[in-house]
Amino acid sequence: MVKHTKISDSDLRIKIKKGEICFGGNQKLKIYGTLKCSSGKRMKKENRVFFLSENDAKQNGFRPCGHCMKSEYQKWKNGLI
Repeated sequence: MVKHTKISDSDLRIKIKKGEICFGGNQKLKIYGTLKCSSGKRMKKENRVFFLSENDAKQNGFRPCGHCMKSEYQKWKNGLI
């Protein structure tokens, strides 16, 4: 997990291009989703964190986003994850 406030914008772009960052999340709400999610793009920078994988997000106690990850969210909601 990488906090947005702890990484420069140029380093962030490089990590995304290299595939080192694939998901973003809201640290306060404990929700993760894709980097293209409209909900994720609106959150405050100080609440934003980044993950390499879904497993990384889940290990940190985050749940899937209901907007950009609907099927994963439904599995989580039904207790299948």
